[in-house]
Amino acid sequence: MENEYVSYLRVSTERQGAVGLGIDAQRSAIRRYADICGGTILDELVEVESGKRADRPILEDAISLCRRKKATLLVAKLDRLSRTVTFMSRLIDTGVDFIAVDNPHANKLMVHVLSAFAEHERDMIAARTKAALAVAKERGVVLGNPNLGRARVLAHIAITTAADDFSANVAPVIAQIRTSGINSLRGIADALTSRGIATPRGGRWHPTSVRNIEKRFGEKMVTHSDLTPV
Repeated sequence: MENEYVSYLRVSTERQGAVGLGIDAQRSAIRRYADICGGTILDELVEVESGKRADRPILEDAISLCRRKKATLLVAKLDRLSRTVTFMSRLIDTGVDFIAVDNPHANKLMVHVLSAFAEHERDMIAARTKAALAVAKERGVVLGNPNLGRARVLAHIAITTAADDFSANVAPVIAQIRTSGINSLRGIADALTSRGIATPRGGRWHPTSVRNIEKRFGEKMVTHSDLTPV
């Protein structure tokens, strides 16, 4: 029997939703997965909402549709569902099968671990942003005025936050690849590329790219060698 999926896509802001920022990449990843694995996408639901919020009616609709159709919920990345452990636990408890294209073989325990790291990194990003704004204010940058100094500070914060966010998403995947027996930077780079995970600039992975991610994420990298399927 052919697999049947309900596709769920999420962006965080109205602007991203209006211009399709991030949506096209999610849609492409999901369709590529369905084509490779074989299956039909019954419906696609798109939500514009922060991943921090627990009340997401479109996601609830997607879950209900999966129940009715006995379909699998399909997302491009795990963080499109949520970045909180409590929300992911609730989703697992619904009994609906779901697959994240960036980590399709993750079992329930691994999903909990990855969610915990995503939640921790989200909190760290918020703390770093707050600290950077405080330092900028101490240096005399008037954050309430649209001047060049403020623009530079906010641009720096945006770039740093995006880099940290990307590292937080990819680092657990790198850790999983290492536990599969692939430990060379070249091998990890090839594995990331073969999974359809693009670099921040949308290109192929190289050993230096992997090293930079691991260096940025530092001691937060985890090994799943002691995890057993649940």
